[in-house]
Amino acid sequence: TLSMVLSAYYDSTCANVDIVRILYPRPKSLLPEMMNADMDAVDAENQVELEEKTRLINQVLELQHTLEDLSARVDAVKEENLKLKSENQVLGQYIENLMSASSVFQTTDTKSKRK
Repeated sequence: TLSMVLSAYYDSTCANVDIVRILYPRPKSLLPEMMNADMDAVDAENQVELEEKTRLINQVLELQHTLEDLSARVDAVKEENLKLKSENQVLGQYIENLMSASSVFQTTDTKSKRK
């Protein structure tokens, strides 16, 4: 009998709880919405950070290519400079040879002419 009373009470209590839940549902927790908003903010922040990293990586790559181009240009200018120096030496030697072979550029001994 006690078990019958407890069983009836339990059944009515559960039924009442179900009715109460239907009539007065628990308000949704704001926590999931706040978490979603926080997650959206984190995702947006991560997206901005990712875009900034991508931009910086592209800028670094562009600067590396520019540096490679400038380095290649410096090497080419050095080669051209060495070539021109060599040509200048050859021309200088040629001019000296021409001057020594020409009587116009011969040094004159002024004492011997006075005699």
